[in-house]
Amino acid sequence: MAALRGAAGAAGAAGAAGARALLAVELVPCRADNYVFLLRVAAPAAGGGARAGAGAGGAPGGAEVAVVDPCDAGPVRERLGQLGWETPAYILNTHHHDDHTGGNLELKELWGARVVGPRADRDRIPGIDLAVGQGDTLRLGGAEVRVLDTPGHTRGHCAYHVPEARAAFVGDTLFAMGCGRLFEGTPEQMWSSLQKFLAFPPQTQIYCAHEYTLSNADFAISVEPGNKLLKARIEREAGRRARGEPTVPTTMAEELATNPFLRPGELGVRAGVGLGPEAEDLEVFTAVRAAKDRF
Repeated sequence: MAALRGAAGAAGAAGAAGARALLAVELVPCRADNYVFLLRVAAPAAGGGARAGAGAGGAPGGAEVAVVDPCDAGPVRERLGQLGWETPAYILNTHHHDDHTGGNLELKELWGARVVGPRADRDRIPGIDLAVGQGDTLRLGGAEVRVLDTPGHTRGHCAYHVPEARAAFVGDTLFAMGCGRLFEGTPEQMWSSLQKFLAFPPQTQIYCAHEYTLSNADFAISVEPGNKLLKARIEREAGRRARGEPTVPTTMAEELATNPFLRPGELGVRAGVGLGPEAEDLEVFTAVRAAKDRF
């Protein structure tokens, strides 16, 4: 796999425009509340250096397309046809659950795309070709895609970060105002995973895989009823859902201000789960996760 070069976008509006030009993302609703993401990454700029090689279906040196967590093949095929994008080079799985991998085999057979998934889950990812882990990178079009190990929801969960495009595809680790349930991992693992996201720039777009925002909001306000930013966000997100709009993506800035799972150091969050300033952040996070499980 290619070594990460760590290129960063320019600051401000020019940087945001550049990020949008580099990466186009299409949300494909599936099942009751899943989102599949279609990614189209623009070709490298002229003179931008050699690529690590084209993926299946991608023209060397050209734009490339990937699909993240295809739970079902039908909606993905339909939307890709409507968009007229290139044949996907990769299928990127964040973890093994069927509502993230159910379309793998059909789409792989259709496109010849390479299936990528977490190394710790290699035996549970249908059709896997490339097992990846912390520090690995992929080259997709003109961008590097950085792999982060983010266990907790499952033992082998990973996330895909595109630093140049200010975007991260986080599966079921982080949600808008929430985080994933601990099916196979521990609170220690999940808190460690979430801390990796805290290092992202605030403007990073967070593409979580489910439309859980309003149910998460009900819990978040029960923990931190005095958070004015949270109250304003809940009103805004409720308006989006009333209009039939997705609440995904969110941003790290929004989550840092309103997500109790990312705010264990805040006195309001600590008070909401019956803990004081002397508690360790991990203890607070564990209490918040346990409270959500009972909510």
